[in-house]
Amino acid sequence: MESLVKYIVHSLVDQPDQVSVTQIPGEEESVIELRVAQKDLGKVIGKNGRIAKSLRTVLQAAGTKQGKNFTLEIVD
Repeated sequence: MESLVKYIVHSLVDQPDQVSVTQIPGEEESVIELRVAQKDLGKVIGKNGRIAKSLRTVLQAAGTKQGKNFTLEIVD
């Protein structure tokens, strides 16, 4: 899942070298933390959070296929 999020976010941001994706495993669900440059934060969130919501939807769909739950957190 980390590679999926990293691939999508790399194509959205201007500074792909500052993208950091970390997966924190949990009992019920795994949390994926996404860190980007401050300038690129708006590009990852999008207007009214549409891009962030879309990323979360893709994660849920891919996680369902694997039988796992994933949550995306965008960290400042």
